[in-house]
Amino acid sequence: MSDEKILDGAKVTVLGAGVSGVSIALLAQKLGAEAFISDAGKISTSSIETLDAARIQYEQAGHTERALRGDRIVVGSGFPRNAPIIAKLYERGITPTGELDFVLPHIGGKVIGVTGSNGKTTTTSLLGHLINASGAKCATAGNIGSPIADFAGADYDYIALELSSFQLHWATSIGLAGAIVTNLAPDHIDWHGSYNGYVAAKAKILSFVYDGGFCVLQRRDTESLAVPGRKTRYLEWDVPSSGDAISLSAPEKSAFMYESQLFCFDETNLIGAHNMENIAMAMACVRLLDLDSTAARSSLGSYEAPPHRCRLVVVKNGVRYIDDSKGTNIAASVTAMSSIEGPHIVILGGRGKGEDYSTLVEPLKKHAKYAMLIGEESHKLAGELSKGGYSDFAEVGDMESAVQGASAMARPGDSILLSPACTSWDAYNNYKERGDHFAVLVMRYAGEANDTVR
Repeated sequence: MSDEKILDGAKVTVLGAGVSGVSIALLAQKLGAEAFISDAGKISTSSIETLDAARIQYEQAGHTERALRGDRIVVGSGFPRNAPIIAKLYERGITPTGELDFVLPHIGGKVIGVTGSNGKTTTTSLLGHLINASGAKCATAGNIGSPIADFAGADYDYIALELSSFQLHWATSIGLAGAIVTNLAPDHIDWHGSYNGYVAAKAKILSFVYDGGFCVLQRRDTESLAVPGRKTRYLEWDVPSSGDAISLSAPEKSAFMYESQLFCFDETNLIGAHNMENIAMAMACVRLLDLDSTAARSSLGSYEAPPHRCRLVVVKNGVRYIDDSKGTNIAASVTAMSSIEGPHIVILGGRGKGEDYSTLVEPLKKHAKYAMLIGEESHKLAGELSKGGYSDFAEVGDMESAVQGASAMARPGDSILLSPACTSWDAYNNYKERGDHFAVLVMRYAGEANDTVR
């Protein structure tokens, strides 16, 4: 990033004082702007300390007229699209600027965007791992946990950027060297207003790939995404690997591209068919970038899944305890159940997103020997499962009861899977806290003598 103060004297309002919002404000200040943050809620103590140290003014517990007077109004990640202040902006003919539009012009290196309903964090972090192993210099940023603005002006060959549907909703004109869409399934319908609105936001990532770039996605999602005229590779199971297909072969336990092997399933520590898809997409990206795919492949064994994403906690007496607390929608939970071999005792529940729980019935019948229902949605879940003819469940109340009951019921070869299909906000601050609590309880009820701990 140049030292030139390209926003010298401009007033920039940032809506939302979350981690990304604070980072945007700091970048605006570096660019010479007079930054101001406005948040409808209470700003965290750590954010206030950062803003005070930088001498950036802010307001909380509501948006005043001052928030509308910026020369540019930038919306932070996840800022509600239907917030009253957004309506006021449009009424005055002011178009808010999305985080990506504001920040990406100041990012060096090629940007690879990764989105999807499930698996995008694993795919993003894995892509960064593989690119670095290939000899290039890559950072991971975005919805994965590190704000994009933190990397403005940094020296990287590539940025693997996890993009949420919220960030893409606000984006209008960004440039990407490549894009990965891991999969599509209903999620965040409450925010977008409909599944079509959600898919439309996700689909925008493909239109941002510039000429000469590439796209990687599931063949089954082609129609929904309206794929543009870019070099595109389509992920499929058990099809010929020639042409535009990335093929995963269940019988051969391998993935192929351009009729050559990408990797073997036993080269990785990750579990589940869905993670084989994540790896195939990331490895395909390395190939499409013309990087050292042999070196990247050799690094697969050293990669560990991000916490709370189908991560093995412990194996005790032949029973696997798996933390998939990040499985906050039905599609994620169904994917986890169907991808992990053997019978499952599944822990479901929390705070809902307005999804149809009847779609859990058939996957549970097929893959689960029992379900433990917890949290606010337990009674609603029980009703929908009963209507669908699934009766192997119990409403147990909380996580401790679920882990204790599942541990008593499990037999060798079973998996006890926390994949709630709901958010954590009824009982925890976030999915990480929920997953950590699960792990603590697992270690208590699984006993001290463990076969495997990770």
